Amino acid sequence: MEFSQVTLIAIPNIPLVKPGDDLTELILTGLFSADLSLEDGDILVIAQKIVSKAEGRMVRLRDVEPSPQAREIGQAIQKDPRAVEVVLRDSNEIIRARGGVLIVEQRLGFICANAGVDRSNVPPANGDDVVTLLPADPDATAQAIRSRFQERTGKSIGVIINDSHGRPWRRGTVGVAIGVAGIEAVEDLRGQPDLFGYRLRHTEVGLADQIASAASLLMGQADEGRPVILARGVPHRPGKGSARDILRPRETDLFR
Repeated sequence: MEFSQVTLIAIPNIPLVKPGDDLTELILTGLFSADLSLEDGDILVIAQKIVSKAEGRMVRLRDVEPSPQAREIGQAIQKDPRAVEVVLRDSNEIIRARGGVLIVEQRLGFICANAGVDRSNVPPANGDDVVTLLPADPDATAQAIRSRFQERTGKSIGVIINDSHGRPWRRGTVGVAIGVAGIEAVEDLRGQPDLFGYRLRHTEVGLADQIASAASLLMGQADEGRPVILARGVPHRPGKGSARDILRPRETDLFR
């Protein structure tokens, strides 16, 4: 009998990331410290937060002057209007604003709370609150990291940048892919036979999101300090996937 197995390994000794840090070098150092080496077909899942920090996607709230709209929304949903202003600047439109919740279409098309703007695991600057924004172009960042690893190790790997998003109709956040390189983000199984020969008609698998969510089990959400996960043995085909492939087009969005 043939068994399939997926292995998830938290890369140790990743330090607190600062603007300008080279994530590839930090991850390679962590791999070396654990006597780990990459293999063809491995997938690295990297937490959005350290990508945003390395790219300097941080804003000190003291430097933000909220607009009248941000003040109005902040008062209505009881949020800091400065944080609301940061969200509005990185959003295409507001989807919902009520009960302390601000759901928007973030500039890249992700439907998420607060456009991904977050204070967690971000140290204050001289006593001032600091928030992070999502990376400017997570797909491009994932591809750049993948290319660097290929140059340094000679191995062909996949890279996913993940973030924690909520879901309509279900409680709890899960890991999702916001940047993808080296793998297909969505696997189209339409036309494939099932166990009894029936041809699948509608099945598309959110492969990148599945991997991102699995990695989140080890990453955690609080003070775990495990922002990079090595996924090995994931059945997939190399490809030129993008997080844009995951976004549902507006014309087929039945819930907005």
